[in-house]
Amino acid sequence: MTPSTTLPRLASALLASLLLLAGCSVAPTYERPAVATPATFKETAPADANWKPAEPADEASRGEWWTVFRDPALNRLERDALAANQDLAVAAARLGQARALEQAAHAAKFPQIGVGFGPTRQRPSPASQGLPADADTRTSTLWRGQATIAYEVDLFGRLASAEDAARLDAERNLALFGATLLALQADVAQAYFLIRELDAAQALYVDAVKLRADTVQLLQRRFDEGDIAELDLARARSELSAARSESLGLARQRAVAEHALAILLGKSPAEFSLPAMPLRRLSVDVPAGLPSALLERRPDIAAAERAMAAANARVGVARAAWFPRLSLTGALGYESGGLGDLFKYASRSFVLGPLVGTALSLPVFDGGARDAGVKQARAAYDEDSARYRQTVLQAFREVEDNLAQLRLLGDQHREQDSAVSAAERAARLARLQYREGAVSYLNVIDSERSVLQQQRLAVGLDGERARSTVNLIRALGGGWAPGPTTPG
Repeated sequence: MTPSTTLPRLASALLASLLLLAGCSVAPTYERPAVATPATFKETAPADANWKPAEPADEASRGEWWTVFRDPALNRLERDALAANQDLAVAAARLGQARALEQAAHAAKFPQIGVGFGPTRQRPSPASQGLPADADTRTSTLWRGQATIAYEVDLFGRLASAEDAARLDAERNLALFGATLLALQADVAQAYFLIRELDAAQALYVDAVKLRADTVQLLQRRFDEGDIAELDLARARSELSAARSESLGLARQRAVAEHALAILLGKSPAEFSLPAMPLRRLSVDVPAGLPSALLERRPDIAAAERAMAAANARVGVARAAWFPRLSLTGALGYESGGLGDLFKYASRSFVLGPLVGTALSLPVFDGGARDAGVKQARAAYDEDSARYRQTVLQAFREVEDNLAQLRLLGDQHREQDSAVSAAERAARLARLQYREGAVSYLNVIDSERSVLQQQRLAVGLDGERARSTVNLIRALGGGWAPGPTTPG
């Protein structure tokens, strides 16, 4: 066997061996890291025999969970926000970008085919033709019409790992879209209940202003008749002005809250207004479920886990840089010195193999760049792994916080109702004793001020209970009823 025939056979054998390696991945096997999951939440009853480990369910529909409040106005606001909120539009656009990148990464695994047509005008140097430096060479025109093909054989899974990373990034953005959607729904409900709480407080001050204005008129008549000293009248006027000031402060807070709600709905504050509607006490019981279910439902946990999986795939991309890359290229078409002869059978031509460089390449020395790339990819995975665990811990904390809030708010409501009743009775007694001359008007002022203060605290607790219920639903990842789907 001659050397001229041995070399092509060796090259063919090497190429066949490399093709057999195509698809072999050097990416590490991904396993979701274990996180410490309690059997029950601290604020709920002990777990029953139905406890189970978490299973991925982040793509499940969260549904229109806000309908549990049975409030048509809130339902309408949530629909408006879903249709026009700009933060949600941003999240949807990011999801579209991630899916486009996934498509591009998938396309890189296929041959890239193109066509070209055009002339080249050239004059070779004497040295390139093996002629003396002062030799004369001719200028020529070469017409080409050809198809080109380029294909990288995925020997060690570099392209497959890159595609996996892009796919996982798209899944992460889908989960982030779900997190943005859930946050928007919760923010709309929070803003709505805050406005209704302010309306309820404003109703208290409207009544208080009317009562104190009537009291001022009564004391003014008694002062004019000489029955009381001017001190009582001055104190009554002071209380009336203070109540009016507090009412204006509530109006200011409501205007700001209404503007914030308008932005959530994708509207300018000038084109949105919400009629006054005092908040009534809500009693919505939200079952917390099992802690393991939290890992299935929270979209932010799903996003953190998908980011970690994508980082793991990028470790495979970085590792593949240590192994050879095989790129197959070629061109097939026609070449001629004149345009009229271009597509004649005799003008056909083809090239197999790279026009520049080599088909099989492997860096021998790069100053540690590949090693640094692998270390960076592993460190990124470690970062995402720690972020995932922290996200899980934060989720557990948010659920426990809101469960504790609602449990203690129930007890606080009962005590506050008692305080309101006691303050109202004390105010009635003070007014009666003042009319009989047993106490000064200062006692009446203090008792009426206490009534308003206790009523204001009770309204604040009503608002806090509504918002804590919303926070608990958000912390649990939303509801499970059928609802609007994520963008396709």
